[in-house]
Amino acid sequence: MTMKHKMKLTSRLLRHHPTSSALLFTLITFAAASAPAADTYETRVVARGLNRPTGIVAEGSKSLYITQLPTPGVAGPNGGMNRVDKVQLGSGRIINLTMGEPEPTNLALDQHGHLYWTCKSAGVILERNRRGTVAPFLTGLNKPSGIAVDRWDRVYFTLLPTPGVPGNMGGNNTVNVSDGSQVHVLTMGEPEPTDIAVTRRGEAYWTCKSAGVILKRATDGTVSLVLSGLHAPTGIALDSRGEKLYFTEVPTPGVAGGMNRVSVYDLEEGELSAVNIGDPEPTDITVARNGRVYWTCTSAGVIVEARRICEYNEDED
Repeated sequence: MTMKHKMKLTSRLLRHHPTSSALLFTLITFAAASAPAADTYETRVVARGLNRPTGIVAEGSKSLYITQLPTPGVAGPNGGMNRVDKVQLGSGRIINLTMGEPEPTNLALDQHGHLYWTCKSAGVILERNRRGTVAPFLTGLNKPSGIAVDRWDRVYFTLLPTPGVPGNMGGNNTVNVSDGSQVHVLTMGEPEPTDIAVTRRGEAYWTCKSAGVILKRATDGTVSLVLSGLHAPTGIALDSRGEKLYFTEVPTPGVAGGMNRVSVYDLEEGELSAVNIGDPEPTDITVARNGRVYWTCTSAGVIVEARRICEYNEDED
């Protein structure tokens, strides 16, 4: 379908359904895929009816793991309904893995299929093995947030006890790595290291939400600036080759057609481009093995897929 066709269809749908909020979200996603800055991707909703989906990670190209946070900070015995689920992309089936934890936030998978997630308010990282057994990986943490695993099964994670407060003003936020027994602090004092991704070589990238930057830590320990001038960068993910860095920006959470966006940065070419603009709340993001990109839209209660296409057909009618 050409961009001209899409614009005509969007206009026609709005005339006939002017008050449908679900339709409005679909049209915003649909139109954003047609915008000049994002015309190499097309998007679709692959799961809907979710309750504040937050974290997300892909397993191969057929499954996703997500967290849902309708009652952040509230444990199951006190009425909490937070959960960790598996989404089967072919059928759309959603399988519940755990329910009732206080705040399962972000997720990561290792090469053995073990699933890890941060539970922010409980101060723990949990691990679920392939048999389905869930056990603590680390405890006694101070507001764990982002999480990633490298090829050596080392778990990288961020701690946000003082979000938005830099080290020179008393902030104690850190980026860390652990083998499950010892924790090593990689950096300390950044305002808000929110989410983290790691290459196969062990290079770590993370979003710093309040500072509006993405930082990188090389394998020799050097920390450098990758991107600046961003608007509340939140989720972050790498493709399977470690060549493209995808991230979300959420300056207007919950606002459809606002300033929120999903972008990709080519680490080899140094080129930044948009994947989607105007999503109500693109929170966390992941890349499947086949290159398709998925993100949670927390306020809309959906998961969106973006598929890269070579080019749109620009032929006239």
